Amino acid sequence: MSEMKLNRRDFVKSAVGAGVAISALSKTGAARGGVLGANERINVGVIGVGGRGRGLLKWAMDTGALPGTPAQVVAVCDVYAKRRRQAEEAAKCAGFQDYREIIERKDIDAVIIGTPDHWHARMAIEAMEKGKDVYLEKPMTHTVEEAKKVYEAVKKTGRIMQVGSQTTSSDQWWKARKAIQDGMIGKLLMSQGSYHRNSTTGEWNWGIDPNAGPDGKGDDYIDWDMWLGDAPKRKYDADRFFRFRKYWDYSGGIATDLFYHVMAPLNICWGEAQFPYRVSGSGGIYVFKDEREVPDTFTLTADYAEGHTVVLSSTLGNDTHIPGLIRGHEGTIMIVPHGQFEGRVDSISVTPQRIAKDKFKEKYGTLEVVIECEKRESHMENFLRCVRTRETPVLDALTAYKAMTTIGMAVQSYREGRVLFFDERKQKVVSEPPKA
Repeated sequence: MSEMKLNRRDFVKSAVGAGVAISALSKTGAARGGVLGANERINVGVIGVGGRGRGLLKWAMDTGALPGTPAQVVAVCDVYAKRRRQAEEAAKCAGFQDYREIIERKDIDAVIIGTPDHWHARMAIEAMEKGKDVYLEKPMTHTVEEAKKVYEAVKKTGRIMQVGSQTTSSDQWWKARKAIQDGMIGKLLMSQGSYHRNSTTGEWNWGIDPNAGPDGKGDDYIDWDMWLGDAPKRKYDADRFFRFRKYWDYSGGIATDLFYHVMAPLNICWGEAQFPYRVSGSGGIYVFKDEREVPDTFTLTADYAEGHTVVLSSTLGNDTHIPGLIRGHEGTIMIVPHGQFEGRVDSISVTPQRIAKDKFKEKYGTLEVVIECEKRESHMENFLRCVRTRETPVLDALTAYKAMTTIGMAVQSYREGRVLFFDERKQKVVSEPPKA
């Protein structure tokens, strides 16, 4: 364990954090070398198989059985013995307690990372340094600084990385992108979205196994020190382990868990992903006054140098969404009428503003254009295909980094109680407007 420990300051100063060149890795082909043949199976390791990770394991297994994307899960990893054993049995493969045993294996081409947020950056970077392609579950990372390091690692290693906001593989965002590029709404002004939930028990209050812990035997054993990783050291706390999204050490709450599903597709809609100029986050714990540190109600506002604004709202105490739409000076794109950004829609619609009605009607013959959405490959299919072809995946590292910058800044703004700015030239969050 002593070799594994690395605090956050050391992480930033590490080879990737300091910008030291990583040993050269092939920019084509998978970990075993060369471009995989059409019928050659991709070997996958899954790191973190509790909660979302369990779903990713099944998704990878199901997708790997489809024609055109042959893949097999050959190893799983989890610090909780019970989850690890269940995953081993489901995938009929080897299981490990230490993720490094997976990324060290020469026969593994790609890893899927479904751990708590505070582990995302380190695992992704180390896996890419070992020649693995990476499916990195959302949010991309825990912080903006970490997202930058992961993006740099992708550039330096040439590995394929897909960030797991699966909604970005739906067609509506790409249809909205084309509508904006075609000038259907004129100058982009504002994007809005939401992610609302309601629960009698309080969001993220998942079940706790009372017998599990670092003193547990057999299935009940949890390697707590390994789970903490670079996070502040604490005595075992079952609420923190089983309900990690409630705590700042491991999560950004609503912003990282839910808003990533809104910011990532919006960046796709705009045509070119953008870094924010100014970001603020506000809200509070208004309903669920339990052990949680993160707010149960949260609003994000971001301004962009190109001249438009994003407004996102969420509460965990009321599940009524607001429509997801993009406003332009001459028209509006309704992307998600029901407001559920993770849900697929059959079509989007474009309507003109009063000042542009005549021009719109003359060009399109109607005052509402309905654009049908098509079926696309799933996010996991896209990832596995890109591992094989070396194409850029749907949610690439740069788009994911820019979305994470807005989200991470909103979290930092809320916690510090001030508006923050992003200096794009220095690639750094700052407290004052950056100089031109």
